[in-house]
Amino acid sequence: MVEVEKEENKVPRALLVGEPGNDLQELKGLVQTLGLDIVQRLTLTRMEVHPQYGIGTGKAKEIAELAKQLEVDCIIFDFNIEPRKQRNWEELTGLSCFDRQEVIIKIFAQRATTKEAVLQVELARLSYMLPRLSHAKNDYSRQRGGAFGAKGSGETQLELDQRLIREKIASAKHELAEIELNRKTQRKQREKNPTCALVGYTNAGKSSLLNALTGSDAYVKDQLFATLDPLTKKLPLNESAGVLITDTVGFINNLPHHLIDAFKSTLEEATFADLLLIVLDSADPNAMAQYETVCSVLEDIGATKNPRLILLNKIDKAEDETIAANYTALRHQFPDAISVSAKEQKGFIELKDKITELLYGEIHEYIIPAAKVPLINEMRKAGCILSEEWLDDGVHIQARTVGRLAVLSAPYISQKVQ
Repeated sequence: MVEVEKEENKVPRALLVGEPGNDLQELKGLVQTLGLDIVQRLTLTRMEVHPQYGIGTGKAKEIAELAKQLEVDCIIFDFNIEPRKQRNWEELTGLSCFDRQEVIIKIFAQRATTKEAVLQVELARLSYMLPRLSHAKNDYSRQRGGAFGAKGSGETQLELDQRLIREKIASAKHELAEIELNRKTQRKQREKNPTCALVGYTNAGKSSLLNALTGSDAYVKDQLFATLDPLTKKLPLNESAGVLITDTVGFINNLPHHLIDAFKSTLEEATFADLLLIVLDSADPNAMAQYETVCSVLEDIGATKNPRLILLNKIDKAEDETIAANYTALRHQFPDAISVSAKEQKGFIELKDKITELLYGEIHEYIIPAAKVPLINEMRKAGCILSEEWLDDGVHIQARTVGRLAVLSAPYISQKVQ
């Protein structure tokens, strides 16, 4: 009984294999997030184009022998493994072999809590699994169903399983379409308010920043993909204006396209945002590479024309010399960026001022007749009033206005405020 409990509580041991020049640091973080024990990391010195394993047969056998000596339970590759090659690796090693795509999908499956997230992850998992069914080492040659003179010998077990998965994929897509319809309705109801989306690499501190700015209680933990569901909260900018700010799912290098497709409706929060707040971890030496990844994912989802503001987060860690040097380099690279600290709530006034400027436009002075009180009320709700004084010739207002409100109030502009 004790031995059975030990076996159940045993942490799977993994051997990581990466391409030349890859230190496997990111894959290490992903695998640790998944809860596996990393026994050894192996970086290949060269990659040969080989139809059987993706690398040379000799090197593949070396890796198989190393895995046997290390007594690992699985081999994880930091590059994509095609279904056929995955089967070849498992036949060669007798172990479970998979790539970073499957690691990320497994992590998402662990994190999913809401109905939408569960459906999105299930859709990604099924789409990824469909071409890989036969690597489960079952006998798929058995015939099921059918009748003599009707459908021949019937469908094979593999065909039945594939059909079942396709039906599940169709069902998940149908349910997600209904949820997306509700999301569009909610988005339409929020159109009166300008919107911002926090986007960035996973674990860059987006959720912590949302909590610090809005007083919300989004789940926060120092791990990859801590949250999957977008959370929208109102950020007051001053007494008369505010914006809706949404925390989105974190990005990562080589994010599986199955996940991008499945999380399309969630990622669209960034596509429809009036302003993208790109959060960079200023304490991470790989921040520039992560920024490029974020830009690449934004391009994939069609969020290329949205105005952007870069936030250098975690500046509270800049006391360390190495981190300080990294932060200085980022400041040089992004001179217009806003430096913030979610932990110490630094830079928030400058951030709010910049958001106000970008979303509400230039400051103008208006003289609005008392008879146009409805316009004044609309400016209070949808504009950004900086000052208001009632005089004999009308109401003197300094404000920022955009869109329809700017058109309505244009005839009453007395001057532009420098």
